[in-house]
Amino acid sequence: MKLLIPAASGIEAAVKREIERLGLGHAPAVRGRLELEGGWDTVARLNVSLRAGERVLIELSRFRAESFDELFEGVSAIPWEEYFTAHTRILLDGKSYKSKLAAVKAAGGVAKKAIVRRLSEKLHVRTLDERGERAVVGVSLFEDCASVTLDTSGDGLHKRGYRVLSYDAPLRETTAAAIVEDSFYNREKPFADPFCGSGTLPIEAALYARGVSPGLGRSFDFTRWKCAPQGALLHAREEAGEGEYRGKVAPIYASDLSERAIAAAKEHARRAGVEKDIFFSVGDMRAFTAAEKFGVLASNPPYGERMEKGEDLFPLYRDLGRMFRSLPDWSAYILSAYEGAEAAFGTPNKRRVLYNANLKCSLLSYFGKKPEKGK
Repeated sequence: MKLLIPAASGIEAAVKREIERLGLGHAPAVRGRLELEGGWDTVARLNVSLRAGERVLIELSRFRAESFDELFEGVSAIPWEEYFTAHTRILLDGKSYKSKLAAVKAAGGVAKKAIVRRLSEKLHVRTLDERGERAVVGVSLFEDCASVTLDTSGDGLHKRGYRVLSYDAPLRETTAAAIVEDSFYNREKPFADPFCGSGTLPIEAALYARGVSPGLGRSFDFTRWKCAPQGALLHAREEAGEGEYRGKVAPIYASDLSERAIAAAKEHARRAGVEKDIFFSVGDMRAFTAAEKFGVLASNPPYGERMEKGEDLFPLYRDLGRMFRSLPDWSAYILSAYEGAEAAFGTPNKRRVLYNANLKCSLLSYFGKKPEKGK
């Protein structure tokens, strides 16, 4: 099967490294989706183990569709009876870019009619009650070419299950995981987030250090379909569990000025099973210090959308930069939409654009020294 892994803009490289680390080969990125071949075992492994990918899709067909008739015929040609029953609850998700069929809702309606007609004929039923398992069919139109996909994940892969308490402007789990991946952090390095909020970055760092697969304890839509072999998910979970690390990891520090934030972060870490790996504290980032060298500071500090109108953020970022430079040979990865972040913190070694809650942000990377071999 042809599999597609949607990735948020700017983190495709992190997802590609994950896929290669899973031993699944090269996965080129095409229009924000990484493409690879695989069977149901690969579908299960990706859903269980991906940290930065958003979903796992099966591409069922790709064809030209400049009219609704062409769209209907193309969708009708797909053997839906191999995937669905008369009880499957079929939902449509669509988008269109530079295509004659620009009305996404209308295109979805045509696709749904094509699926229903095909199933009715092949299953020899008059009606589909749609009271059973969920299946999300995607119809993506790009320059008059239609890509029809089936979403094996269901809920997005960012929904790990540990974040249950609300807090202001949470960082998406998949974005946090991509920042950790980009930092080349490992369990032998200390890690710190002095603006931890509800704990997403330090929790994702701890899960990464422990080798805990983020989808280990959640369910996925594909397991309820008649076409998916029983046992694929169980095997993927067993394999993922064997890769967990139970030894000592370097300290992970998480702090915030807000007591409510730290309370939420502690609960989320407990639910994620990594509360013993993270040292939580309520405090000002200016007071943060660490005895360990060659650590990683990764943070999503406050910025304009999250602060009182007119508040000057320059001193905060300036002081954050000073604190960082007091840490011997550490590296820093700062995600922010504040336009003055670079001027206040310092010129980065690398910068790139990421999106957080639909806000265009910059990920500023500052590289520390590498430890000498044998030390």
